[in-house]
Amino acid sequence: MSILELQNVEKIYGEKENQVHALQNINLQVEEGEFAAIVGTSGSGKSTLLNLIGGLDYPTKGKIFVKNREIGSLPRKKLTIFRRRNIGFVFQNYSLMPVLNVYDNVALPVTFDRGKHINRKYIEELLRELGVWEKRTKYPSELSGGQQQRVAIARALVNKP
Repeated sequence: MSILELQNVEKIYGEKENQVHALQNINLQVEEGEFAAIVGTSGSGKSTLLNLIGGLDYPTKGKIFVKNREIGSLPRKKLTIFRRRNIGFVFQNYSLMPVLNVYDNVALPVTFDRGKHINRKYIEELLRELGVWEKRTKYPSELSGGQQQRVAIARALVNKP
């Protein structure tokens, strides 16, 4: 089963003489359990492609399916919910909340779904596996860059995307 499919995806930024064709006619299919790497030179559209696949932006043309759901046509609010429940992100700058400790940063995505049970055992497993369980009460500013990255990975995995 395809977990991800892109059909003739294009992304254009700007208008008229300022148009930039960041992506043109991109077709991709990734099967469940398959690993794929996106490589290319600086400015080739890697980040744009990932932003589209992750539902952080909409394609100018074409369709993007994640788990057989066409995400490019979802209204912003539904796309946000779909993204939170199905896609895990680890950003370059980690995007940890500075006012939350490690444990609460990891639990944060779960708390957005009101009524969804926070699986404390799973959070503990993630933090132990990533070697930051002992840091669970520390704040991002008290962590090394590598520790912050591991917390961001745990947060990306907490909803089992």
